[in-house]
Amino acid sequence: MRVWRLIATIMLILTGVILALSLGASPAQAATAPPLTAAPCATDDATGCLQGTIKLPNGDPAVGIELAITGADLDTVAVTGDDGKWSQAITVAGPYTIELDTSTIPDGAVLDSNAKNPATVTGALNKNTGYIFKIVGGTTADDGTTTQTPTAAAGTGITFDRFLQQLVSGIRLGLLLALAAVGLSLIFGTTGLSNFAHGEQVTLGGLLAYLFANVLGLNLILAAIISVVICAATGYFQDALIWKPLRRRGLGTTQLMIVTIGLSIALQYAFQYFLGASTVRIDQANPVTVALGPVTLSAQSLISMGIAVVIIALVGFVLVKTRIGRATRAVSDNPSLAAASGIDVDRIIRLVWTSAAALAGLSGVLLGLVLNGVNWQTGLQLLLLMFAAITLGGLGTAFGALAGAMIIGLVVELTNLVLPGDFKYATALVILILVLLVRPQGIFGRRERIG
Repeated sequence: MRVWRLIATIMLILTGVILALSLGASPAQAATAPPLTAAPCATDDATGCLQGTIKLPNGDPAVGIELAITGADLDTVAVTGDDGKWSQAITVAGPYTIELDTSTIPDGAVLDSNAKNPATVTGALNKNTGYIFKIVGGTTADDGTTTQTPTAAAGTGITFDRFLQQLVSGIRLGLLLALAAVGLSLIFGTTGLSNFAHGEQVTLGGLLAYLFANVLGLNLILAAIISVVICAATGYFQDALIWKPLRRRGLGTTQLMIVTIGLSIALQYAFQYFLGASTVRIDQANPVTVALGPVTLSAQSLISMGIAVVIIALVGFVLVKTRIGRATRAVSDNPSLAAASGIDVDRIIRLVWTSAAALAGLSGVLLGLVLNGVNWQTGLQLLLLMFAAITLGGLGTAFGALAGAMIIGLVVELTNLVLPGDFKYATALVILILVLLVRPQGIFGRRERIG
């Protein structure tokens, strides 16, 4: 009980902090945001908008960047305003070519070598179509030419402001990772199954939100709710049509795990076949950034963090204070004893699969908004971190998954201060190994007796 009270206290504190930041952010932003140099574009039935935001490597807006836009009957130049944003109205739907004039990039910066320039986007009427060019640090030679700073040096230059930025980013990643990891941990706790297809539930949530919000044109909130409901339904039918029949046939957990691997691969290529391999954006509008002292976050990040805190707190309340939660914990501790006590084990497992899929779908929606994109591999890229979180926290324990996810999120983002790129993920796994060498059962796990 002490552990649950401690976690509940931490969640309440996080909720208060996020609400305070959210409530206090808008006035400050309104007071400090400078006006655009050009009138913003507005969409209607006869007009669409091409738009984007360009920032310098230090996070400041890139002002005065010129972009040549051609396509249909359009041949014009857009310029980023004082907030780094650019926009261009279009009256004909179709492909448009956007080319950034690299000579307008300030000294000490350069266009990322991996960026497409010129880039082609498909504009639509009554919609915002966004594209973002990434500006990175560069080294200026004596002849005036600027080349991209090598990736290995990208993690250098630790400052207190950068530390705070990465710390908040770590909390954000930990909360969104926890949404998916808690469900994965509950599945393992009640069935003993390591579900390698759980990452695809995350991907499904993000892709469904994109389809409903952009292809069908639904309101973003409504699209997110429908996506989560559909993800929950997939969890229900997965257990009804696949896992329960296989359990009744007496398949072992190793065999079931292999089935989840096959299901994961099948779903990945189904996503790629129907939606393509490119990254799609759930929210086509430019992200609204909020400056909180030295920390800069998008409005979507603040809202997503608040939603994650509320949902995780609600899951914790259900597990601790309700009959269904106590039954779930009983099944997780000892399914045979729970069945002898009159608990419908199959019903509880079905509920766990449904809830876990819903939580993973919600995580996918929020990650798609925070990361400004989702693709067919989004869940796969997070799967290893999810397993690291539940192993670190203690296999089969929901609160352990939360603690493990927060630790992994913080380690991943703070490591980016000194290591470049995806090396940060390797560091999280090193931390996992070191902790398990000291405490094999994880933070909240119980030591197993053998013999």
